[in-house]
Amino acid sequence: MLYWLMKRVLLGPLLHVFFRPRIEGLENIPAEGGALLASNHLAVSDSFFLPLMVPRRVTFPAKMEYFTAPGLKGRFKKWFFTGVGQIPIDRSSGSAAQAALDTGVRLLREGRLMGIYPEGTRSPDGRLYKGKTGVARIALEARVPVIPVAMFGTDKANPIGSKMWKPYPIRIKVGKPLDFSRYEGLSGDRFVERSITDEIMYALMELSGQEYVDIYAAKAKEAQAADEQGALPLRERRSARDIDRVPDTEAG
Repeated sequence: MLYWLMKRVLLGPLLHVFFRPRIEGLENIPAEGGALLASNHLAVSDSFFLPLMVPRRVTFPAKMEYFTAPGLKGRFKKWFFTGVGQIPIDRSSGSAAQAALDTGVRLLREGRLMGIYPEGTRSPDGRLYKGKTGVARIALEARVPVIPVAMFGTDKANPIGSKMWKPYPIRIKVGKPLDFSRYEGLSGDRFVERSITDEIMYALMELSGQEYVDIYAAKAKEAQAADEQGALPLRERRSARDIDRVPDTEAG
């Protein structure tokens, strides 16, 4: 009921008026049954516009902090994020990360439509970054198709660090489902999961037209922050255009 109220009565009409969102390829999303929507991630608002434009309820995992803040503001945030279809996920430890994966698998096996950002965090510069293999593991264990989704314009409407959104036309493009049933029973094989994840990211690159960078977005953000603070020696400093050469040591 709360999800319907937010989508149809409170938030939805405002988003339509100010951002004129439109969606292409809606026929690629099944009318029922579990499916995983794997999207590029440009802004926080991605998690608002995609559920708005898809007829079915879309569930996104969200940081636990959105649901546990104290006081009146904290209660409002919990109500709001629950209303837009997000569920709390604790990502503070390895066991918590596994719990997040298990939650995703459970929801998909229940026939739900789940959204996920394979990059793991927002792109720092509008480019598409290396995907985390959690998306592959969830898809294999839940035995559901992965549907690539490209968001356009959300980073203009909701730039990183902005407190207020500004009107900008939003476009969403949904690609054809990717079937990984040929890998059934191979969940946990890191080479298989990496291969699947790379296939998903390639589909996202083609769909979005973004430049692809073969490092994790979190690693890129760390390097950018260190560079801005002057923490890197001069010979090791890199511009945002060169950051794809930062060595990747992070596990998928």
